[in-house]
Amino acid sequence: MNPVIIKKSPAEIDAMAEAGRIHVEVLDLIAKKIRPGVTTAELDAAAEKHIRARGATPAFKGYRGF
Repeated sequence: MNPVIIKKSPAEIDAMAEAGRIHVEVLDLIAKKIRPGVTTAELDAAAEKHIRARGATPAFKGYRGF
């Protein structure tokens, strides 16, 4: 099997970098909210709210029923 490398445009690389920044923001946000009694549903809702507020779409939201 030969791997295929697809060259990304500068715009695609910029979009990937922005997605990475949003990801780090969400991880930081969630880390601050974790404590006894907080449900995973609450963490999920906070993450989704932040992602959408940044103009992004949660990539795996609803994927295969999850």
